[in-house]
Amino acid sequence: MVFLIAGASHTGKTALAQKILEDYGYPYLSIDHLKMGLIRSGYTNLTPEDDGKLVGYLWPVVREMVKTAIENQQNLVVEGCYIPFDWAADFGACYRKEIRYICLVMSQAYIDAHFDDIRKYADVIEKRLDDSACTPQSVMEENRMNLELCQKYGCEYLLIDSIYDVKIPVSFKKK
Repeated sequence: MVFLIAGASHTGKTALAQKILEDYGYPYLSIDHLKMGLIRSGYTNLTPEDDGKLVGYLWPVVREMVKTAIENQQNLVVEGCYIPFDWAADFGACYRKEIRYICLVMSQAYIDAHFDDIRKYADVIEKRLDDSACTPQSVMEENRMNLELCQKYGCEYLLIDSIYDVKIPVSFKKK
């Protein structure tokens, strides 16, 4: 089984992936690590700020890693903001039945009430070197856009609205 965890920056994708690792022993791939490896090694001229271009650059590699894990009957969690909302179109039915997807989305009300907490817990799993671009406006805009795209493409999402209580989705649990 492959689990795809998407969402805006600061929504807790890596924390959820870490929880799945701890509870089930499933390894996870942080697409951010792949991104930075390719950037730092000089395999791309893209920068960490090129989000739109990075989806098109990284997704074909990640997509084929997902297929390989399924073909090898391996469990894998893939987390990151570079999973396109039309991801399912890249997989045949035999692959899709082995993939679970969730997008973490924070509501405007949650961001308004808890922005200090969002910043406070930003480093809960991995250290952020420069978090200056994280503003209430940027977090709201990214989450609003992700919610619209989830609804447009029929993607499963978890709306974080009043309290932050992100648990392993039922659809991800072992059968």
